[in-house]
Amino acid sequence: MKMTGNTIFITGGGSGIGRGLAEAFHKLGNQIIISGRRKANLEETVKANPGMAAYEMDITDPESIQSVAKKIVADYPALNVLVNNAGIMPFDDASGTIDEVSMQNVVTTNILGPIRMTSALVEHLKAQPSAVIINNTSVLAFVPLAYNAVYSATKAALHSYSMSQRFTLRDTSVKVQEIAPPWVDTDLIKKSGDPRAMPLDAFINETMTKLATDHEEIYVDAIQMLRDNPGSKEHDFFNKFNEALVAEPIPV
Repeated sequence: MKMTGNTIFITGGGSGIGRGLAEAFHKLGNQIIISGRRKANLEETVKANPGMAAYEMDITDPESIQSVAKKIVADYPALNVLVNNAGIMPFDDASGTIDEVSMQNVVTTNILGPIRMTSALVEHLKAQPSAVIINNTSVLAFVPLAYNAVYSATKAALHSYSMSQRFTLRDTSVKVQEIAPPWVDTDLIKKSGDPRAMPLDAFINETMTKLATDHEEIYVDAIQMLRDNPGSKEHDFFNKFNEALVAEPIPV
């Protein structure tokens, strides 16, 4: 994608990967607009990055999405990049009863949210000379984490949706890129300094370099093996991957 001269809207831009991307694009001189449910995070991010704009938005609420989308288009008619970044990652246990409220929140936030957000803005994006939709999935879209079964399933769904979206937009001015992060040391799970987690700044630096290409999927070199795993023999790798995490659990 073109890395400068954009007007970029990032959901979940007040913390973690969303904030990291917002600040990296901001430093390149792009107009950045962020959204989120936590007003304090938005205010802190905008204060630290003069020129950014922020809108409170609940990605689980279709009316909130529609309302904010209309405001952004009216306030920033040059909007040409949408980054569907907002997401949540509670742990679960697919071998037992999964809490109904938690399950609904994960599905509504992680897959319905990006679909609804894109639907609200796609006609505007198609009217731009050059536009990009970036969907933030996960390495777990390719190799599920067994104790994040619902989260992993939503990210696999968003990966699939991104492929279809890319194909159906192929003859328009809108390109679709997918970012598939590894475990990054943010508060999505618990910011702990665990050496298995990639530092946020290192992840952002490598991701920004790869976003500057025409690659459809953006992932760090360290997860190449996991990206290549899906196939008829994927189960062995999946079992070993999860057994290793059971032996040394992720801090929560």
